[in-house]
Amino acid sequence: MRTKRIVVLVSGGGTNLKALIDALQDGKITNAEIAAVISSTPDAYALSRAKEANITGIVVDRKKYTGRNEFTTELIDVVKAQNPDCIVLAGFMCILSTEFCREFDRKIINVHPALIPSFCGDGYYGLHVHEAALAKGVKVSGATVHFVNEVTDGGPIILQKAVDVLQGDTPDSLQRRIMEQAEWQILPEAVNLFCNEKLMISEDRVYIRT
Repeated sequence: MRTKRIVVLVSGGGTNLKALIDALQDGKITNAEIAAVISSTPDAYALSRAKEANITGIVVDRKKYTGRNEFTTELIDVVKAQNPDCIVLAGFMCILSTEFCREFDRKIINVHPALIPSFCGDGYYGLHVHEAALAKGVKVSGATVHFVNEVTDGGPIILQKAVDVLQGDTPDSLQRRIMEQAEWQILPEAVNLFCNEKLMISEDRVYIRT
């Protein structure tokens, strides 16, 4: 089986990128390599994480483009040049265009900090997700890894993991617990399944081959 090339798209600190790098180093992700880390912001700390791991870092600065379509057209060209098998959105704070999603259909994986279909879709990102969960008073939240399509957070679900919401939680404390107990676990697991050709999509549902 050919080693799969992963391209990771980032915008900030890169904690999920670090989880992927650690999982590769620990053998929890096999048959894969991170070919490049592409950031939408030039000062993202994720680029430093990539450099420390001897991974190519590339900047496609969102602020230099007047519209989403112009930005994602450039992004398509940059990503295609890396010949990716899998594209992972790891804290990538840009909505991708329909053209991008179609160009890399069934190759894009995202981790969302809630149990989809709860607290997802347009406007639900970062701390806003956890603010909404606490405002609703839910007792359980979590994270979801899913394929990406042109509908925000609407692609087929790969894995989910629940995390308890505790009394006295703040958006920050809940965010941290969900990252530690869910995101950093199921994102590498899903990438490993993808890179070892264990995932199959049928009628917008994901099945895991044994």
